[in-house]
Amino acid sequence: MPTRRFLIASAVPAVLATPAFSAQDDSFHSFLTGVREEARKAGIKPATLDHAFAGVLPNQKVLDRDRHQPEFTMTWARYRGLVISDKRITDGRNAVAANRALFQRVQERYGVGAGVIAGIWGLESSFGTGTGDFRVVEALATLAWEGRRASFFRGELMAALKILDHGDVAPNAMTGSYAGAMGQPQFMPTSYLRYAVDFDGHGRRDIWTSKADVLGSIGNYLKASGWRDGQTWGQAVTVPTGLDAPGRDAKRPVSDWAASGVRPLSGRWAAIADTPAGLVAPDGAGTDAFLVFGNFAAIRRYNPSDFYAIAVGLIGDQVVA
Repeated sequence: MPTRRFLIASAVPAVLATPAFSAQDDSFHSFLTGVREEARKAGIKPATLDHAFAGVLPNQKVLDRDRHQPEFTMTWARYRGLVISDKRITDGRNAVAANRALFQRVQERYGVGAGVIAGIWGLESSFGTGTGDFRVVEALATLAWEGRRASFFRGELMAALKILDHGDVAPNAMTGSYAGAMGQPQFMPTSYLRYAVDFDGHGRRDIWTSKADVLGSIGNYLKASGWRDGQTWGQAVTVPTGLDAPGRDAKRPVSDWAASGVRPLSGRWAAIADTPAGLVAPDGAGTDAFLVFGNFAAIRRYNPSDFYAIAVGLIGDQVVA
């Protein structure tokens, strides 16, 4: 979720959260009472609620992260330098090589290749090495109680309780970011309910420790978002001076862009001449430019940022090259 969620998560390591409020806080206690009642009406078992809320307190670190997010303008050049490194590419190549058969099975089932899945996996959790250590129920309860988007986070909290009630993960193992993004693919609980899969068939959708479930869930998400197998997300191009880049939604056939002087930065065109494409220059004229195709929109369904989608595409292209 550049999104502020992703940039902050990548810049500040998540640590095990510690509460800074009294367990007797009347407001929070009343809030949890209301959540429990709503959850019981939704069919969630009382035992699940007892385990989920055991020891849960308002978490000051969560509130600090939410309230004091730095305000800055991130350029594409700066973002690219932060997230696309030689180490990340090397780690990605090693991750793909070590799990080649698994990536192949995911592609066979969902029609999504290793590159884009690895790109997302790498950006979201550095290939599973940085998933966040906040207790998801506590983080979501804190934000639903006193956050800027209380209604949104209350909905995510209810979704987290449904996951626990289903038995996919234990409360102490349901960890993630300060905002409740969970596991290696950093799914919010509602996204987990929609897209997480038990790819290895062990009876649980484990996006924390099962690589099969992690990669399968990302593949399922992209398939549901319209990813088309055998097609690319985009291609780096050069743009003649004076030609505007109108953005991802102003689509023209590749042949039209070529007639206007747009050229692949290297190699040949990645799409046939009549393929619709948008021209994106994230930092403006005279800087990096990309023709983006239909699969670019599928990546943006995962995270609605052009920076993020381009970075996923570039990392993915390099790790499978």
